[in-house]
Amino acid sequence: MSGSFEKKIPPGEDRERLVCKDCGFVAYENPKVVVGAVATAGDRILICKRALEPRTGYWTLPAGFLELNESAWDGAAREAWEEARARIEPVQLLATYSIPRISQVQLFYLARLVDEAVSAGPESLEVKLATWDEIPWNDLAFPSVRWALHHYRAVKEKAVFAPFSNPPGETGDMTR
Repeated sequence: MSGSFEKKIPPGEDRERLVCKDCGFVAYENPKVVVGAVATAGDRILICKRALEPRTGYWTLPAGFLELNESAWDGAAREAWEEARARIEPVQLLATYSIPRISQVQLFYLARLVDEAVSAGPESLEVKLATWDEIPWNDLAFPSVRWALHHYRAVKEKAVFAPFSNPPGETGDMTR
């Protein structure tokens, strides 16, 4: 694949794509998958203060982009390690959020901390285990962090539950 690309509608498609002028290869652009976890130890939740853009200095749950050839759960566990040096074990899928504004699908798991000894990894300025009342609600990085926290609270006492999706009317628009 060494040719130049142009935007055009390939045969059998209904929208413009990047197509190689030389060989006809279609370079599909697809949404990114973000994986993360609401990781708990008793009544406390692991939160991380971001060291990277976007939203440096704001609080989030450990989460990030899924890598190639990685399962969604393995990606969530890797992100917990990278951001908070946390080892987590899965409970179940908590939610799947669709954020079309930034072309993302976000999968959040409910997880338990294997060990409460957490510390800031290279992607975090600070990490802590916070009770519900200690969460810095006005300083959360993204709408989906708020959604995941509220969805966790709705099911934290349940052994089994159906995964959530975006709250009604919510698309992840930062202005809401």
